[in-house]
Amino acid sequence: MGGKSGELACSCSSLWLAPNPSKRWGELFFLGYTPFWLTLCLGIIVPYRLYESFTELEYLLLGLVSAVPSFLIPMLVVGKADSSIRWKERYWVKASVWIIIFSYVGNYFWTHYFFTVLGASYTFPSWKMNNVPHTTFLLTHACFLFYHVMSNMTLRRLRHSIADLPENVQWAFEAAWILALAYFIAWLETIAISNFPYYQFVDRASMYKVGSLFYAIYFLVSFPMFIRIDEKPGDPWDLPRVAIDALGAAMLVTIILDLWRIFLGPIVPIPETKQCLQPGLPWFPGHANET
Repeated sequence: MGGKSGELACSCSSLWLAPNPSKRWGELFFLGYTPFWLTLCLGIIVPYRLYESFTELEYLLLGLVSAVPSFLIPMLVVGKADSSIRWKERYWVKASVWIIIFSYVGNYFWTHYFFTVLGASYTFPSWKMNNVPHTTFLLTHACFLFYHVMSNMTLRRLRHSIADLPENVQWAFEAAWILALAYFIAWLETIAISNFPYYQFVDRASMYKVGSLFYAIYFLVSFPMFIRIDEKPGDPWDLPRVAIDALGAAMLVTIILDLWRIFLGPIVPIPETKQCLQPGLPWFPGHANET
């Protein structure tokens, strides 16, 4: 009985975890790392309002403390699955490169859609790049690693569950799950940071409902693309392929967001100087939010 129970437990867990040992270790590491930065930000700094005394330096340090260990720890504590392979073949490296590229584009470019379409603004003291706080670049990396690992695990489990169904039905189930998960994560993040007063929206109710759908576009594209990294046995990805894939995902998201901006416009009343309804991208001079 004990042997059968152990086999059953192993079989069940494998439905969630990647067959590739390096990928399995990397996903479990990112998952285990999440409580550290999540507790720091949402369990300590926000509820105790420590941010009230933060200057640009403290906000930058918060971002660094949240993101940098996700690189340092697996470099210093090499998993058994990674000990026999080169650093550039390790999954955590590939996943980190993909998320770095995708989240960098998201912050540098797509944040301006939050300004011009969703009516968002950052009002905390910060050093910025393209009018976007450096802190958000770093925090987004940690957040997106967690979101995409959760997506990988749930998509993998779903695929096992529907493997015997017709292909078009499988596609429909997977598409529906990606849409639901993307919207839920976008909505949950918006709710989670609602107690931080220096990330503001013109209309929070509209942001929760419609803005979350806009934000979910990121993940509608990224979730099904990210899981492909080292997922198929015998098809390892190299770093150039990872980088090209992330850039392709970022370009597709940019196109969809800009189509929303042009054809649907802002979800709330926004001053004309920030609406960017005219041709041209929202991060061009004259379109960017100056708050």
